Amino acid sequence: MLPYEKSLIIIPTYNEIDNIEKMINRVFELYPTISVLIIDDGSPDGTADVVTNEQASHRKLHLIKREGKLGLGTAYVTGFKWALERGYEFVFEMDCDFSHDPTDIARLLEAAQSHDLIIGSRYIDGIRIINWPFKRLILSYGASIYTRLITGITVQDTTGGFKCFSAKALRSLDLNNIISNGYSFQLELNYKIWSKGLKIKEVPIIFYERRDGQSKMGRSIIIEAIFAVFKLRFLNAIRKL
Repeated sequence: MLPYEKSLIIIPTYNEIDNIEKMINRVFELYPTISVLIIDDGSPDGTADVVTNEQASHRKLHLIKREGKLGLGTAYVTGFKWALERGYEFVFEMDCDFSHDPTDIARLLEAAQSHDLIIGSRYIDGIRIINWPFKRLILSYGASIYTRLITGITVQDTTGGFKCFSAKALRSLDLNNIISNGYSFQLELNYKIWSKGLKIKEVPIIFYERRDGQSKMGRSIIIEAIFAVFKLRFLNAIRKL
């Protein structure tokens, strides 16, 4: 029996009115004893209101409302601190838009029983992405190759956002000293945990393009990731990571 009651799924949201109710109900249908924390960045479409309504039906559903769009990285850091304060042993990152299949949570949690960080990998054992434009696929896959070349990290999918951390892995990080806030946040955590010699495993998943709503990917996110790789490598070289 997997320790679902000791596990927390963190889902950051911004304008996810089309997905949030469906995601909440699907997760609790599959895993009734797991906990879910929604961190909403002041969505003007009423996402947080839907979560509040759903809390009446799901006692393990939690909500943190933040003022304004503060970014993916700070949302997860807020969630990590919240999880550690409450003694959760396994903490997930997951998107709200069904690009990450909730049925894979069990596979990641099983692997987390013997590893410190589990990455739901789009690139292990082949490319596993559905309905992405070819240009975006090349950009994402190229970014992973670029990151591995610059940093030396052995992870295939360096920017994926479907993960399970052990509490040990989260405690190894200085959560007050995270330099990234966009999608490069993912590669920063991977790199820091890998640099500390903790055990990482990639579990193959199929990544689906979002069902509803709009993608949050933009040019600024890509530029941030390019420079973050060099900064992380430099900080590690001078032992200030």
